[in-house]
Amino acid sequence: MAPANGNPNHDHPLKSLSNTSDVSRRAFLGAAAGAVAISQSISAFGRDYGPNAEPVRYPDPDIVSLDPRFDKYKLGNTPIQRIHQGNLWAEGPAWNSVGRYLIWSDIPNDVQRRWINDDGHVSTFRQPVGNSNGNTFDYQGRQLSCEHGNRRLVRYEYDGKVTVLADQWQNKPLNAPNDVVVHPHDGSIWFTDPGYGSLMNYEGNKGELHLKEAVYRIDGQTGKMDIVTDEIFKPNGLCFSPDYRRLYIADTGSSHYPNAPKNIKVWDVVDNKKLANGREFTSMELDGKSGLADGIRADEDGNVWASAGWVGDGYDGVHIFAPNGDRIGMIRLPEICSNVCFGGPKRNRLFMTASQSVYAVYVETRGAHIS
Repeated sequence: MAPANGNPNHDHPLKSLSNTSDVSRRAFLGAAAGAVAISQSISAFGRDYGPNAEPVRYPDPDIVSLDPRFDKYKLGNTPIQRIHQGNLWAEGPAWNSVGRYLIWSDIPNDVQRRWINDDGHVSTFRQPVGNSNGNTFDYQGRQLSCEHGNRRLVRYEYDGKVTVLADQWQNKPLNAPNDVVVHPHDGSIWFTDPGYGSLMNYEGNKGELHLKEAVYRIDGQTGKMDIVTDEIFKPNGLCFSPDYRRLYIADTGSSHYPNAPKNIKVWDVVDNKKLANGREFTSMELDGKSGLADGIRADEDGNVWASAGWVGDGYDGVHIFAPNGDRIGMIRLPEICSNVCFGGPKRNRLFMTASQSVYAVYVETRGAHIS
């Protein structure tokens, strides 16, 4: 997702101290002390993630507990690491447990990239990819991708062929599928269609939206597609609860609809096929500022890990919500975070696509699902 109604510019409160030739030692130390005194909310912005950066003193200051309930998930001796940079808008991270690799989409560059767990090697996985956004894997190990540019949801088969799973609804082209998840009990595929890839040429092909933004389900046996809800302005990231009795969906509609709430909604899943009782799960407002949640994932305890952005330093990153919707923790990043997934051999590493970079951090929980 790229809510493209403007990227706010936030001036950093610290001036550069790199040129100190005309600054006395006393003044320099005073400025440094002032920098330390400024709220920790700026630390993510000022942090150096480069290859020659000094190591981070544990515990990592940008893994933040807001509630004692988050303490057991926060590791005191692990850092946030940047594992790749050089994207234009990184999205759609998905973990392949068999291959032990992470894939993600760089939407404007029309490429999928792969990070290999064994040695951290990054390579081009596929190109072109129809300006793909969200990715996941089904329970047969096949990759599913939401193609913005082609307005379709596809599956890559074992022989490399591409199967189009959905590209229209009631004889009208889809808006631009965005994110996708798979239900393990029946193999059904659930995806969102907010249309961001058709609102600009940067992330797809600009064109008219012919359908109301909605969430769809594809039956795992028959391939029949149905709308499960359109009671949301622009449905974006989505994930099931660990028991698959609830479906969470991030609403990013405020990017284009002034009256849209900045929140994550939740529905009850009925008979694995329908949604009922849609309601707000949590608001993205924090300390009087409200950004947008985008990609979301649940851990095995039912907490929801939501990418967050479009506010600025101290807010952008990942917000963690308890099963009742309380915000209990944050992972602050120096970039807008677009999406998240759990991966690694133990599924206890959180991967975060964040604008131009991909970050990773170990946590003391595991993802509730395979990707």
